[in-house]
Amino acid sequence: MNAFMKVQNLHKIYGDKVVLNKINFDLKEGEFLSVLGPSGCGKTTLLKLLIGIESQTSGKILLKGNDISQLNSSKRNMGIVFQNYALFPNMTVLQNIEYALKFHETYKKDARKIALEVLEQVGLTEHMNKRVDRLSGGQQQRIAIARTLALKPDVILFDEPLSALDAANRLTMRQEIKRIQKEYHSTIIYITHDQEEAFTMSDRIMVMSEGHVEQLDTPLNIYNHPKNDFVNDFVVKHLQTKLNDLEKCMVKDYD
Repeated sequence: MNAFMKVQNLHKIYGDKVVLNKINFDLKEGEFLSVLGPSGCGKTTLLKLLIGIESQTSGKILLKGNDISQLNSSKRNMGIVFQNYALFPNMTVLQNIEYALKFHETYKKDARKIALEVLEQVGLTEHMNKRVDRLSGGQQQRIAIARTLALKPDVILFDEPLSALDAANRLTMRQEIKRIQKEYHSTIIYITHDQEEAFTMSDRIMVMSEGHVEQLDTPLNIYNHPKNDFVNDFVVKHLQTKLNDLEKCMVKDYD
């Protein structure tokens, strides 16, 4: 059975610097794949190549068996949710979601109907006539997700979407994104530098460092069987430290 999405030897050079070094991975339909790594490891460049914002130096991107490597971003049927939301602050919630639909040949006739349905799914119907700049960060992020879902993309790319939120809202939005994914059976590639985020949300995690894939596996296998020192230090030891800190807090509270 062919992979829903397949990335083959994706390579990107800026000047004389290799930013992505022959990246390979497959993605199943309905899978949640996190791309985890420190700043500068190449994960954002990977996202830009996948969505078509930038072009690769070499390599291929196949989606449902079709080579989309050279297609314009508007022709790839992918959606993207940015960390800064990229909403229109002078528009209402409903207008923000309708906007892209009105310019889409397939959906423009039903733009209002689709927007209302998606708003109900993400629990924002009561806010549909409010300007987005009057809403909280978490609510704005839900609007950004709803706007992407409305266009029914084959793959949704998330670019560190929770980095601007406080701890409580991050936890709530993790749960919300997973709920939406299951309800829509969405196929997701999620860019993050947060180990906990990746481990609590993902079916598989692709750990990156300096343009390379260090390990691609399930969270449990990565934790129990880190492939090398980088994965052990960046992922496993970090999570172990977090768990130790949590245990100390619990003991202190109990005392």
